[in-house]
Amino acid sequence: MYPYLHLGPLALGTFGILMWLAAVAATYVLHRAMVRGGVTADAVVIVATVMIAGVIGAKVWHELQNPFQLGVALRGIVSPGFTHPLAILTNFLHWFQAGFAWFGGLLFGVTALMWQGRSHRIGAMRLLDLAAPAAAIGYGIGRIGCLTSGDGDYGVNTTHWWGIHIKDSALDPPQPNPPGLLVEPTPVYELLFGLALGWYLWLRGRRQLPIGQLTGEYLILSGLGRFLVEFIRRNERLYFGMSNAQVAALLTIVAGTGLILFVQRRGRTIPNALPVAEV
Repeated sequence: MYPYLHLGPLALGTFGILMWLAAVAATYVLHRAMVRGGVTADAVVIVATVMIAGVIGAKVWHELQNPFQLGVALRGIVSPGFTHPLAILTNFLHWFQAGFAWFGGLLFGVTALMWQGRSHRIGAMRLLDLAAPAAAIGYGIGRIGCLTSGDGDYGVNTTHWWGIHIKDSALDPPQPNPPGLLVEPTPVYELLFGLALGWYLWLRGRRQLPIGQLTGEYLILSGLGRFLVEFIRRNERLYFGMSNAQVAALLTIVAGTGLILFVQRRGRTIPNALPVAEV
């Protein structure tokens, strides 16, 4: 776990750096998708809005899963010992840098995309299709930020040579705790899956699919990937032997399946504006 990069007196949070890289990659992929589709809009503004909405949604969803812990956190931010505005802001930023839920980020991000699709007169579902490959790649890169910041995305014990240590940041310097334990690097698996999914969706986007088909496939496949990785993650099993994330993943699979059935029945398609060779 390397939550900060120390450059002299400057400490840069690795979570923020990876989130920035995820946004850059997603912006580039979305821009190329819009060029291919003949859509004129500012990919930077779209991705920035979605990133902000997604981070807020992920944090809100994570905290609402345990209201008691939320109350404790809020009391820690504004406590008798920290009444100065700068101290309150510092505590808030420290609390906000960890603890995020994938489903909340997805829900808020999709809502932000649909709103922008309507406001830019692209079409809510059309913009979701264009953003599907970007979302898959950006999510995968962002997962590495969760790993480096120590945001609890650890897997079960493993003897694989590529296993990682759980580092205790409370020790100075941070050290493996316990020393001999290796766990599955589940964020790395999610990065590889996200890149593969993004490439698949990009290739699918070359075809004249019904509007919403690509979004449905993204929901199904990303949900399936999250459902499967949860079997080797350290998350509490709450519902019929499943974690919160697995239940949410099943909901996205159902939603994606329903969306595909709906759009295939409607059958509305928009062809690419440019030949593939020109994109």
